[in-house]
Amino acid sequence: HALYADKRNLALLSDAATLQALGVPAATQTILLENIPHTEVVNAADAERLWQQRRQLFFKPNAGFGSRAAYRGDKLTKRVWEEILQGDYVAQALVTPGERTITAEPDAQTLKFDLRTYTYDGDVQWVAARLYQGQTTNFRTPGGGFAPVYSTPRTDTTA
Repeated sequence: HALYADKRNLALLSDAATLQALGVPAATQTILLENIPHTEVVNAADAERLWQQRRQLFFKPNAGFGSRAAYRGDKLTKRVWEEILQGDYVAQALVTPGERTITAEPDAQTLKFDLRTYTYDGDVQWVAARLYQGQTTNFRTPGGGFAPVYSTPRTDTTA
């Protein structure tokens, strides 16, 4: 859990100064910084700033999974904010999900989606999309749930 699931690791992996200090190669730093939303550990010293910026943030428990006790900052109440400050949370830059229209007119339905990559032993095993409505995935949305992601072989476009 500490190596792969603790969300505090995202704060390290999305901080340029930390990556530089750790000696992470420049190419790897670029990939990490371009693909991991900026994340920081929530602490009382930064409470006022984080509250002011909450509309651009998503708050997640360090050890949470499956969107449990995760909150979009623009939906926070002061009561929940106090609970976040007392708990072990990270604040992550809000990344709005992609959208996909399914079915045909006139019954077209727009669903949000995110992509999940499943790996084992350093290799990608499967990529899936999760389709949903609302704040987080719930698998109760008609037409929602897992969807396959098809990829095409890479081709050299420089030739």
